[in-house]
Amino acid sequence: MRIAGGTSGAFQANWYVVGPENGSECVIIDPGQDAAGPCRRAVAAAGLAPAAVLATHGHIDHIADAAELADGYGVPLHIHAQDRPFLTDPVAALSPELGHFFGSLFPGPFQEPADVREYQIEGEYGTGALGIGGLVFELRHAPGHTPGSTLLALGGAEPLVFTGDVVFAGSIGRTDFRVGDPAAMRRSLARQVLTLPDAARLLPGHGPATTLARERRTNPFLR
Repeated sequence: MRIAGGTSGAFQANWYVVGPENGSECVIIDPGQDAAGPCRRAVAAAGLAPAAVLATHGHIDHIADAAELADGYGVPLHIHAQDRPFLTDPVAALSPELGHFFGSLFPGPFQEPADVREYQIEGEYGTGALGIGGLVFELRHAPGHTPGSTLLALGGAEPLVFTGDVVFAGSIGRTDFRVGDPAAMRRSLARQVLTLPDAARLLPGHGPATTLARERRTNPFLR
C-alpha cells in the first residue's frame, strides 16, 4: 500500500492519497481547504493516476477542494447520500457560529462536481463495498458527527481505516452541530468502531494516526 498525506486549511484537516503497492491508480480522500495543490503534488510524485475522490463526510473542511480535484482529473466524487446536500450548502451542516466563520472563508456559491456517486450501503449503520483504483474499501456507515459519516476501511493483517471525524486519537467527533446526533454517535462507536480488529490502524480527519487497540485503552469515549 502506498499512502501520502498532509494537513491543510484553517482547521488543519487531514487529506490522503492512497494506492496499491504495484498499481497505477490511486484515490484521494478528504481534500479540504487548500488541499488541491498538495494532493496534486503527491499524486505526481507517486506517478499515479487518480481514479476517484472519496469523502468520509460532507463538512467543508474535508471537501472544500473535492470538486476542483474531481473535475480537474475527470473522476467521480463518492459520498454518502445523506451528506451529499452539504456539497452545495456546507453551512447547513455546521453550528451557527461555525457557519458564520466558514461563510466568511468560503463565500460560495458551491457546486457539485460533474460526477457524484453515492456510497452503496444498505440501511443505517450498514456496510457496503467499493472497488476503485485497485483498492477495495469496506464502507461502514457511522452517523453522529454528520448523518452520512462513513468509515473507509482497507482489509489486511493490519487494516487501514480512514475514520474522518468519527474517532480521533484520544477523542471523537463533535455532535453539537445542526446535523449532529450524540445517540447516533454512541451507536456508531459501538457498532462500527469497536467491532474493528485491534490491529486496525486508524487514520483520522484531524490529528495523528492511532490504532484501535490504543484507543480501547486510552480513549474515554470507547470505554
